[in-house]
Amino acid sequence: MTSWHALERAELVQVLTEAGPDAPTLCSGWRSRHLAAHVVLRERSLVVPVGLGLPPLADRAEHAIDDLAEAASTPEGYSALLARVAEGPAGWHPLAWAGELTNVLEFFVHAEDVRRGDGDGEPRALDAARTDMLWRQLVRMAPLPYRGPGTGVVLVRPDGVRRAVRRPSAGRGTVVVRGDVGELVLHAFGRGEAAHVTLEGAPDDVRALQDMLPGG
Repeated sequence: MTSWHALERAELVQVLTEAGPDAPTLCSGWRSRHLAAHVVLRERSLVVPVGLGLPPLADRAEHAIDDLAEAASTPEGYSALLARVAEGPAGWHPLAWAGELTNVLEFFVHAEDVRRGDGDGEPRALDAARTDMLWRQLVRMAPLPYRGPGTGVVLVRPDGVRRAVRRPSAGRGTVVVRGDVGELVLHAFGRGEAAHVTLEGAPDDVRALQDMLPGG
């Protein structure tokens, strides 16, 4: 059985290696070494993953990432940091056993954060098996990021396969998001400005979705 999160981890390490420590990313304020530090601390700390989504711990989480990224500003330090990314989570950490559920899309998106950080990244060519795997993961998690604006959301692949992932609230319509599966993943993860997708729907509904997930 294919370990997709292991393959996506290897892809992320390769992209980070080729980019070097100071490449721009789609994550505001982060260079490639900050993104690598985030990955390591996400898998070896309980404070950092919680802190990035919980304001009282946000400063502590950001300081931890900045400190580790600073230590990786030299070629030697960066190489050591990437070795830790490749190594994976600590054995005691929940991500040590939940990798397929939690890391596949995370690593795919972060690799694209680096690939497209300078604004020139083009969509990656994905084979059928990887496309189907990403699609399965996407439709499982998509209701969560699309919950905010109240619009319905239907994701549509180029082959015509579609999935309604969010029903509209009262007074709202539905927006159809079209694109290759990898691009739909990026849009759902808030990388709308870099994702090659089209949005179809009433102007107010499209605007509401764009305001929450910019671009598209």
